Amino acid sequence: MNRLANSASPYLLQHAHNPVDWFPWGPEALQKAKDENKLILVSIGYSACHWCHVMEHESFEDEKVAAVMNENFVCIKVDREERPDIDQIYMAAVQLMTGRGGWPLNCICLPDQRPIYGGTYFRKNDWLSLLFNLADFYKNKPEEAEDYASKLTDDIVKFENFSPVTDEKKYSRADLEAIVKNWQRYFDKVEGGIGSAPKFPMPNNWQFLMRYAHLMQDADIAAQVKLTLHKMAFGGIYDHVGGGFARYSVDGRWHVPHFEKMLYDNAQLLSLYTEAAVWSYDPLYQQIAGEIIQFVKRELTSPNGGFYSALDADSEGVEGKFYTFTKAEIETVLGDDAAVFCIYYNITDDGNWAEEETNVLFRKDTDVQLAEKLGNSMPELRSAISAAREKLLNYRSNRVRPGLDFKILASWNGLTLKGLCDAYRAFDQQEYLEIALTNAAFILNDLVDPAGRLRRIYSEKSQLTQSFAFLDDYANVIDAFIALYEGTFDEQWLIKAKELTEIAIDLFYDKEQGMFFYTSADDEQLIARKYELMDSVIPASNSVMAHNLKKLGLFFDDENFGSIALQLLNNIAPQIEKYGSSYSNWAALMLNEVFGLYELAITGENFEETRRNFEKNYVPNKIILGGKKGILPLLQGRFAKETRLFVCRDKTCGLPVNDIENALKQIK
Repeated sequence: MNRLANSASPYLLQHAHNPVDWFPWGPEALQKAKDENKLILVSIGYSACHWCHVMEHESFEDEKVAAVMNENFVCIKVDREERPDIDQIYMAAVQLMTGRGGWPLNCICLPDQRPIYGGTYFRKNDWLSLLFNLADFYKNKPEEAEDYASKLTDDIVKFENFSPVTDEKKYSRADLEAIVKNWQRYFDKVEGGIGSAPKFPMPNNWQFLMRYAHLMQDADIAAQVKLTLHKMAFGGIYDHVGGGFARYSVDGRWHVPHFEKMLYDNAQLLSLYTEAAVWSYDPLYQQIAGEIIQFVKRELTSPNGGFYSALDADSEGVEGKFYTFTKAEIETVLGDDAAVFCIYYNITDDGNWAEEETNVLFRKDTDVQLAEKLGNSMPELRSAISAAREKLLNYRSNRVRPGLDFKILASWNGLTLKGLCDAYRAFDQQEYLEIALTNAAFILNDLVDPAGRLRRIYSEKSQLTQSFAFLDDYANVIDAFIALYEGTFDEQWLIKAKELTEIAIDLFYDKEQGMFFYTSADDEQLIARKYELMDSVIPASNSVMAHNLKKLGLFFDDENFGSIALQLLNNIAPQIEKYGSSYSNWAALMLNEVFGLYELAITGENFEETRRNFEKNYVPNKIILGGKKGILPLLQGRFAKETRLFVCRDKTCGLPVNDIENALKQIK
């Protein structure tokens, strides 16, 4: 075993038996490179990454390849989920050099960590040729290598940069319309989503567009959101047997997924489908949200209430083997019920996934359409399909399971906790609140240190925790604690959110630029200290912090929080119109600036019942607070036995009312 044997990361442990003399990132490896004047080979991936496994098998398990790597390089393995700060820097380098990125990410660096070459997946022969050429280049032309590294590092520092905005800005409906007008050109109006293949769910994109459609009363955008939600839920990207979504589909119609299942995707899709269920009634939305929760509960929940990171795409060395079925298998398991099931999920004799001669379950018709075609009643059809799915789930559970990434990340647990809170508020299911409270207690007990600072990682297998966290950890946990307060009116969660926000400002905020760094002021200093600005498959930590600060500024009447939030938006606003899908969470912040963020306070004996009933109405631009007692400024002087609702906006409150209908009139 190599030096990765004692790692807490499942991804690093996957490489612990490679003949490559891997080091984890740290002082030993970095000092060795300097002492021996060797190039550093930084190889970055994550445990559920299919092509990472392929490159490991082809190259890193090969004795001859390993010998070349060991002789000429100091080889460092990095789990991108464990050290996203390192990944950000070398991903920027590879994107600057090649115009594309992804994982596995392989970067060759000078002994001082500055990159000179990089790429993603390399075939074995190409990899060997590259290694020889780079080793020879550094040996014979060190000055050229130094010059190139200096220029590239300068570009990395400037990559995804911005110019601070000092002018006061006012945003309008026209600004929002301009963002969406450019964006619409990329909509797939047949299969939903954006662009062609591959297709990613991008939950935050559709969450913004849903809110935009509602507040701007745009029927065309509403139709595109509904089409996308429907197509994703019917497609093979969704696990129709066990619930939960795969990371993306390799085709343009959501049929064949890249089968890895990530916690962060499912957490955000839970929030998306939950919000959609309140926005526009469709039983499908609540069904999908509920099945995501059951999937997470069954397959990604640790005994202490934390949520694991991912399930691998592969099992038994084959991508998707755990999730796909031949028609013969289904007929054996389901017997007489197989015929209807095969029609429902488009199962064929030869396999609807022709490349692998097997079937990925997906739907084309609604229950209403199929019941009519088959001559069944709706209850009969749904009962038969539900029973068949349960049988198939039990059958599948006996297969060799995909690998589990057992890391527990503060950031992704925050996203999942937020999704659970959203689902509890929308559907009033006590089970969802219980799971949420257990997870919140876990975060406080196991991911917050004695000084009140977050830790990024908890790994129950090794009982090791990382002592540092990044901005996304703070942003997403703060967001979740705010949501937990809004679902319970228990002020401890809001107070903790405020405490973490104050720590984040102290550790991450760059007052000169008006933006948060991704890494803490006392973290390890890498070759660049970056801001995370663009919303990707997960919203940028700066955009999440902006939303948090806006809300907390209102909850606690703290103008400093509000002014920081506005400065963050002002800095990014010039970029949003150009590429809305990469700034969708920022666009949602602008939406709140245009339409206002309402403050709804509910007090009195029946506050909880009133809150539950109010949550049935779609008001995306609000915060909600209340109870029978509390310290929040907006609640002071408003407690009484009689249940009352107060609607405020921009430091102005309407008259208190006793019913939801009249409160909604003050909002709408």
